[in-house]
Amino acid sequence: MNWLELAGWTGSAILVWSLLQTRILRLRAVNLVGCVVLIGYNAAVQVWPMVGLNVVLAVINVWYLRRLLATRHDEQTYQVVEVGADDAFLAHTLRVHAADIDRFNPGFHPGRSVGRLALLVVRADEVVGVVLIRDAGDGVAQVDLDYVIPPFRDFTPGEFVYRRSSLFTDRGFRRVVSPPGMIAPYYHRLGFRREGTSFVLDLPAPAGRTS
Repeated sequence: MNWLELAGWTGSAILVWSLLQTRILRLRAVNLVGCVVLIGYNAAVQVWPMVGLNVVLAVINVWYLRRLLATRHDEQTYQVVEVGADDAFLAHTLRVHAADIDRFNPGFHPGRSVGRLALLVVRADEVVGVVLIRDAGDGVAQVDLDYVIPPFRDFTPGEFVYRRSSLFTDRGFRRVVSPPGMIAPYYHRLGFRREGTSFVLDLPAPAGRTS
């Protein structure tokens, strides 16, 4: 096998591997790499229909990547919806993703949604994340669950919950504490500071109130 054939097989392998990705952003990025490799290979062996196909696929991937990256922090794209802690759809979401939730939030049990502030992060009509919060006393909002479904895990949509400090300050909270021991936390990107095994966010005082 010469280097040209190796390039062709490598591009094909990358393309197949991209289809196995569960995260949307990663799928598009890996697929784009595979397309670029195959454009080079097919141009070298002068298979022009395949060059054209991969050029079109590459353009589509670039378009989607730009769109995904442009909207990852857009409050018009992601909305935070408060639901009742006993909401049937919330219970369904927690049950469907129970195994994945346990992977990133070890020790969490779906029954803990009772008595919590329950927030769904949605993109259009699709639920992409769940945040459950309880009052730990002394003005502390303890996050018991901060979960994002696999396709959107590169986008940290939970940030839209913490951007809206009024969700917490209107309830008298002064600090937000992340779940202890959470796997792959992202809070350092949002202004939280590490404190032990958790991250802490100090909230601004509500307008018209001084501390």
